[in-house]
Amino acid sequence: MTSIIRLAAGPRMSQAVLYGDLIWLAGQCGSANTSVSDQTREALAKVDHWLTESGSGRDRILNTTIYLSDIAAYDEMNAVWDAWIPPGCTPARACVEARLGGSGYDVEIVCVAAKGQGEANG
Repeated sequence: MTSIIRLAAGPRMSQAVLYGDLIWLAGQCGSANTSVSDQTREALAKVDHWLTESGSGRDRILNTTIYLSDIAAYDEMNAVWDAWIPPGCTPARACVEARLGGSGYDVEIVCVAAKGQGEANG
């Protein structure tokens, strides 16, 4: 039977859950009350961290959902995303406007990835 491994498990959530060859990351945010670009960069740095901790990399991301507090920030967020994601490794992705779980948070990024060391992780 395949084990379920939870990283940084707390009473409400885990930062990553590994099962079989898949990794589910919790939603990652940057610092509140900073620009959308800065929040996106920080959130993606956290994604990189948890992917590395889970034995994966950004070129192994299968699916991403990005939540924006205001969809008008779509282009600003995408400028950071496009520079971060390796060419030819774009995952299936959705981007939606949503009320996020705290004042000043404008970006939250959720990913599902495959295990295995990627070629582009930094």
